[in-house]
Amino acid sequence: MTPRFARFAAIDWSGAKGTRHKGIAVAICGIGQDAPELVEAPGGIWSRQAIADWLIATAREAPTLFGFDFSFAPPFIARGAYLPGDPTPTNGPAFWAYVDSVCDDPDLGAASLLETTHRRHFYFGKTDGMKADFLHNRACEAHYNAGGGGKPSTIYDAIGAAQVAKASFAGMRLLHQIRPHVPVWPFDPLPATGSLVVEIYTSIAARAAGRPKGRTKMRDLAALNHALTMFATAPYAGPIATDHQTDALLTAAWMRESAENPALWAPLPLTDEIARTEGWTFGVI
Repeated sequence: MTPRFARFAAIDWSGAKGTRHKGIAVAICGIGQDAPELVEAPGGIWSRQAIADWLIATAREAPTLFGFDFSFAPPFIARGAYLPGDPTPTNGPAFWAYVDSVCDDPDLGAASLLETTHRRHFYFGKTDGMKADFLHNRACEAHYNAGGGGKPSTIYDAIGAAQVAKASFAGMRLLHQIRPHVPVWPFDPLPATGSLVVEIYTSIAARAAGRPKGRTKMRDLAALNHALTMFATAPYAGPIATDHQTDALLTAAWMRESAENPALWAPLPLTDEIARTEGWTFGVI
């Protein structure tokens, strides 16, 4: 059977303020067993806009599955709104357009949405009240947690190193920009041909490679190459400088291993409403 995609790219993302981001890493591999390679950023350090430009150009060259590790939408199903009490759209792509329209942060940033425009919805510390009142999750995240995958971070928690809020809302601006060129699953159906963007969770790839729960980060070449053997992938020659790079390298190999699994494209809990409003993380079934 001819593989659906010719290349697999994993992008470790960042929502940090500024215009260049050391937290962004990109890895790509083709079909076969060769090790993924890191994609060098223009000027040595990626910007979010450079990622958008690179993705659009790369998608035209060959059918590529792109994975981003941020939440593609806030929770909607449980409360019937993304930001209850504030007038916002009711489907993912329209919400991305809204986020882009209210944010003028540099380089597709979105910190102003959290810090100013919709401040009351986000937890920044004890002065905001009980943190438990902000811990809302998407259907996908609740399903993943119930299945023993782990407790995902909520998009409304904007404090600490583990927060995913700024990265996710910045990512929504990116999705708004690239969607006219490349479909985004499951908001768009899996196309018969061409490139596609999906949401990934790098810990899923690490767990599939045998990394224990709570120790999914790999910070040396030996750990990375041991994990790559689980996906019948040749060793990566290096060098590596950050765990963002190891996350991207391993996840690109996992995407290649997993993309032909039909169950991952039709998870049983995924309804049309969830697909339209919240999306789903590729690899959660």
